[in-house]
Amino acid sequence: MKKILIFSLFTSLLTYGGCKKDDWVDDILPTIDISADNAFPHNCDTLYLGETAQIVIKLNDNKELGSYSIDIHNNFDHHSHTTEVIACEDEADKIAVNPFLYIQSFSLPDGLTSYETNLAIQIPADADPGDYHFLVRVTDNEGWQALKGLSIKLVQRN
Repeated sequence: MKKILIFSLFTSLLTYGGCKKDDWVDDILPTIDISADNAFPHNCDTLYLGETAQIVIKLNDNKELGSYSIDIHNNFDHHSHTTEVIACEDEADKIAVNPFLYIQSFSLPDGLTSYETNLAIQIPADADPGDYHFLVRVTDNEGWQALKGLSIKLVQRN
């Protein structure tokens, strides 16, 4: 019995005492920055049917970025995802016939703490015009995620 107890104690010391403990834990969320002059879109911005929207957003993390995603979907029923203080003027509720939907995730190269998107999204000419949401999510390599929800409009250019 004494041999089993000594063996168990020795095994425990090797298992738990032999590992180097990393005291620093990354608990800081990544950030989404649309404050630059060239950033697009902003809350209440307009995208045009049949044209390409150039998406420029700055993503940052204190340690390392992981991935980001873009989600554009109709807001014809005026549900809310917005993270902005200023509300946009909404059109009347309507039923979607041919709504535009864009959902795409993007991995980022290893080691980056900052990344600026330069993404071209083609808006179909025959998509339903109206109120839409533009959501961007960024996840760092630790799994922390930030979300920015914007209200935008898709319209026909005159």
